[in-house]
Amino acid sequence: MPLLFQWSISHERRPVSASMIRKSLDETLRASGITDSSGQPLLFQPHDFRRMFITEAILNGLPPHIAQVIAGHRNINTTMGYVAIYPTDALEAHRAFIARRRDLRPAEEYRAVTAEEWQEFLSHFERRKLALGECGRTYGTDCIHEHACVRCPVLIVTLDEKPRLEEIRDNLQDRIAEAEREGWLGEVEGLSTSLAAAEDKIAQIEAQQEKKQSSVFLGLPSLAQLTARTSEATK
Repeated sequence: MPLLFQWSISHERRPVSASMIRKSLDETLRASGITDSSGQPLLFQPHDFRRMFITEAILNGLPPHIAQVIAGHRNINTTMGYVAIYPTDALEAHRAFIARRRDLRPAEEYRAVTAEEWQEFLSHFERRKLALGECGRTYGTDCIHEHACVRCPVLIVTLDEKPRLEEIRDNLQDRIAEAEREGWLGEVEGLSTSLAAAEDKIAQIEAQQEKKQSSVFLGLPSLAQLTARTSEATK
């Protein structure tokens, strides 16, 4: 029962219905005596409290992108639309939050980057370029797969690498046949692992190719839409 609104009925935890929550809100507002500018009791919907929470959180320094994650929005513009403040207020609150966080961090983390450090950072991306594609390892980390790139799950392959991977796959199949013929069972096991990884990489490329070549159905306009467009064109 990971629910905010729940109650106990016959020693069993049950969720409170949406209609009951709305009814309780209305009764609480009437009992409070709070009214709007026209003297009528205020009316709140449960969804209004999301707006209140996000507004208060951002005004108190919560970064908007964190509020976006909490609210479950795909687009940060949706989150900012919930905020009942001006964008400048949100920016100032975010800057204040960053300043407070920066005061808590060691000062050496904010020193100027040296030319050697910057060059090392740039060369990291050059080292990611491989014959079979591009390595997806993060900055400052070494290869933990002993450069067995065809087996590596972070190898990023594109359509251009397909011929090379197919050559590797065919060669592995020949080597497996030779190992089985000679009775090199340990060799068969290792080569089979590499073969499965190579076939998986080829399947990824084929999936990319199929997606790239597939057509997208944009739908057909309805008769009402066609009529509306025709009438607008004749005006």
